[in-house]
Amino acid sequence: MKKIIIHTIPFIISWIWLIVNKEIYNPISLKGPDFLKFYLILLLGFYASIFFLKSCNEKVSKTTFYFIISIFILGIVKLIRGIFLGKPVGFLIMILILEVIVMLFFNLSELKR
Repeated sequence: MKKIIIHTIPFIISWIWLIVNKEIYNPISLKGPDFLKFYLILLLGFYASIFFLKSCNEKVSKTTFYFIISIFILGIVKLIRGIFLGKPVGFLIMILILEVIVMLFFNLSELKR
């Protein structure tokens, strides 16, 4: 339960930023730079919560993996939408590639244990 609460904090913070600054509830309808700000707030907050849990000697669980996958799926949905609309998606592709590398790093470090 503690992990779920700690992992939902970045989601809440990013959605509060979205509502306060952009007055919108749907992150997929944001323009490119605004979505990247939202997505980076979400990712950095989430990875900060992972490092916080690791500093408390907690292991990365399936709950953490499900949160990572949900963030990744949000990025993929926005990537597909951007490609269909003919918008530049280079920065989002780089962020998604880095996210895959970090996911593999966390999964491989857990498999070694």
